[in-house]
Amino acid sequence: MSLHDSHPSVLQRNDPPALIRAYRGERPARTPVWFMRQAGRSLPEYRELRVGTDMLDACLNPELASEITLQPVRRHGVDAGIFFSDIVIPVRLSGVDVRIVAGRGPVLENPVRTAADVASLPPLDPAALAPIRDAVALTVAELGATPLIGFAGAPYTLASYLVEGGPSKEQLKTRALMHSDPETWAALLTWCANITGAFLAAQIEAGASAGQLFDSWAGSLSLADYTQHVARFSAMALDGVRNLDVPLVHFGVGTGELLAAMRDVGVDTVGVDWRLPLDEAVRRVGPDVSVQGNIDPALLRAPWPVLEAHIVDVLERGRAARAHVVNLGHGVPPDTDPAVLTRIVEFVHAHG
Repeated sequence: MSLHDSHPSVLQRNDPPALIRAYRGERPARTPVWFMRQAGRSLPEYRELRVGTDMLDACLNPELASEITLQPVRRHGVDAGIFFSDIVIPVRLSGVDVRIVAGRGPVLENPVRTAADVASLPPLDPAALAPIRDAVALTVAELGATPLIGFAGAPYTLASYLVEGGPSKEQLKTRALMHSDPETWAALLTWCANITGAFLAAQIEAGASAGQLFDSWAGSLSLADYTQHVARFSAMALDGVRNLDVPLVHFGVGTGELLAAMRDVGVDTVGVDWRLPLDEAVRRVGPDVSVQGNIDPALLRAPWPVLEAHIVDVLERGRAARAHVVNLGHGVPPDTDPAVLTRIVEFVHAHG
């Protein structure tokens, strides 16, 4: 049985969900809310389901990925599901040896740092995306009226994992390659943009109602580096889905100085992390895009009156935008009490 009775394709034609309307610039009567990383480690049902299953294997099991995507929608009553996957899944599906190491993140045995390394990267076979399409189709059938957001990592973030060989806070090797070998850099980012675009397109073609591009590591970049060496490749990744007529969202961590440039890659909504007040973010991006964010994840552990006052402030500052989707300023921390997230959803809906 689905969570709702109506199929989303009918609703999108006749009565789009509040989230989709907000992404496109309307102000629905009830402010929509969802959480990055809402599906995952903070939920006991997720931890139980994942016992004995590798992270990347879970992402590529359609039934498992679908169930994990649905869990927070059932529990919290959020206004969207976010497709459960990992930034490096399209890298894995291309045939690159990457694995998730507990406590560290994605790790590659053979980092990509030379022109020969980039030339040897295999193209992504569209047939390899079948598990993604199947998982999305299963999920959309269950979600009904609740929209599903497609998920993909931006080319710069993918490239940083490939070059560094794993997570890195400053991306020193990545930024050095960017400047020292521009041709190799462009070839690498083009490869990343192509697989990201295909990965996101597979989700949208299978039924996702929106797409979000995550640039987890773009905060290490200066505005000049982002505009000269990165932005066009994010735009290239999104070019693969623009004809699919769904709203697009762009989010990065530590990217307050880059927000206008991130808008300019061509999106409907810009995500804002917790470091920048939403009204200031709106001043930077202008009136023609919606904003998403930006509850401080640290305050999920604060007493409710403290968190409530913060949420009210976020909502009030968000009124400066043409439309506002409430979210965290980054992902849900693993030790979050799920009841707090449910309470936030109820409060935002009532307050809006």
